[in-house]
Amino acid sequence: MRDRNRADLELAALLLARRSRLRRVRAKHKAALVVTILLIAIGAVLAGAVATGRAVLLGSCNLSSLQPVALGQNSFVYADNGTLLGVVPSRVNRLPLRLDQISPYLRQATVAIEDRRFWEHGALDYQGIVRALYSDVTAGKIVQGGSTITQELVRNLYIGNASRTFSRKVKEACLAIKLAQVWPKPRILNAYLNEVFYGRAAHGAQAAAQTFFSTRAQNLTLPQAALLAGLPQAPTVYDPLLHPAMAIERRNEVLRAMLANGVIDSQQFARAVIAPLGLKPSDLYGRQAHPNFFGWAEQQLAAKYGARRVAAGGLRARTTLDPSMQDAALSSVRGVMRHKSDPAAALVAIDPRTGAVRAMVGYVPDGRKMKFNLATQSTRTAGSSFKPFVLATAIVHGISLYSSFSGPSSLIIPDRSCYGPQGPWDVHNYADENGGYMNLLNATANSVNTIFAQLVAKVGPWNVVPVAHRMGITTHLQPVCSITLGTQPVNPLEMTDAYATLAAHGVHHAPQAFELVRAPNGKVLGRLGSPGERAIPASVAGLSHRRASRTARVRRFESVIGFSPAWR
Repeated sequence: MRDRNRADLELAALLLARRSRLRRVRAKHKAALVVTILLIAIGAVLAGAVATGRAVLLGSCNLSSLQPVALGQNSFVYADNGTLLGVVPSRVNRLPLRLDQISPYLRQATVAIEDRRFWEHGALDYQGIVRALYSDVTAGKIVQGGSTITQELVRNLYIGNASRTFSRKVKEACLAIKLAQVWPKPRILNAYLNEVFYGRAAHGAQAAAQTFFSTRAQNLTLPQAALLAGLPQAPTVYDPLLHPAMAIERRNEVLRAMLANGVIDSQQFARAVIAPLGLKPSDLYGRQAHPNFFGWAEQQLAAKYGARRVAAGGLRARTTLDPSMQDAALSSVRGVMRHKSDPAAALVAIDPRTGAVRAMVGYVPDGRKMKFNLATQSTRTAGSSFKPFVLATAIVHGISLYSSFSGPSSLIIPDRSCYGPQGPWDVHNYADENGGYMNLLNATANSVNTIFAQLVAKVGPWNVVPVAHRMGITTHLQPVCSITLGTQPVNPLEMTDAYATLAAHGVHHAPQAFELVRAPNGKVLGRLGSPGERAIPASVAGLSHRRASRTARVRRFESVIGFSPAWR
């Protein structure tokens, strides 16, 4: 009896389990039927709406009234012989290319993973929308998007945000349809590949190829192209430098899509999926040749053409730098500063006819890397090399070079305008040498301090300051008598510039960094060449230049290639 009851209970349990399974199967079939009916209804609604709703949709946007979102592109700076000095980054790294300059693998991979029916549908892919909707409803969440490459381009180019709102999707669809009416498919794909974000500030195929593989977009291999094509969906998640395993998984997903799309065969697929990432991160956007000059040129670019234009980028600038003169300048400095304990030095070379800076060197014998430009940002007292400005001022005020002065080893200057905190100015010659009685020609050649102290008292230091400024000194100068001995700090660039004014017969040309600058569309924005401004009469410059050249050679200054005073 007990065995019979146990058997009855087991039979009842089996029957209940079977009925439960049947209910679940019926519920699943019912759900699938509901989804199918829903999709059929939606499809019918969409099909019916295509004819009537298209006109309403297209009336909701105006393509011609929108300005493309400015993504910017890098600016490239070259030496005068065409060699690359460096890159001035835009807000993003971008270099637009023609479609034929982009690897066919990247074109195919992008279409396969982003919009496999790109060449078949119009601006919108209605099959893709239904397929995405089915996947989302079945999963109970958003797992697949229905946007086409044209829609993505419109979002990047005209809308500029990724907010998922109904109004944005309507506007995106409207603009996509209108863009597709005026742009052929190759142009749309080309624009997309130049705008899409691949991560690490790289927008567009060329910047991405450089950033991850140090190559051109045209030379991308199949595995490399597949990797890049998979990045736009989630650039941070699939960043191969941070998450190599995720990047390989995503790359192989792209390769499977390419295989399914028939753009690669099984052998190509088999080789590509086992290929290593082969990353070779580029330093193109951080590498700089002749960094002292490049940094100064970058500042000049923004000062002349505006920070906003430089930030937008796309400029092509050929500079005045002569690499052979730059090498010669560095060799010259090294030839003088031979020991690690020697002070740092800077050298600037300027063409006095135009103001073109041909060389700019900052050198530290012990090999330390300076965080500032010794030639343009570091100031030191000029010493006797400042005397030619006092001499030029004296000639302007009618004092003859043949005027004679006594040059004792030391001298008290009685002029009250030269008094200091301790009273009258007590001036000494170098090593307290007695210069004797001589004219200004010889006093300049021998750099006699006591004679130049008398000269500045005679012409007035307040008259020396504007002459020095007109000739190219940009640092603020105090109108004090000690200016004649170069006691106020200046930098090598402005000193060389001012000496170049003497060599240019009194005509001052501001230091120039660029021979030619072009806009992104190739339009010339600027060329080297300006008439300059007369700073001092030609006759004064000629007399001063001959004396200054001799003084400069004595003090290791030359009128065009000038050493700054060395400093520690």
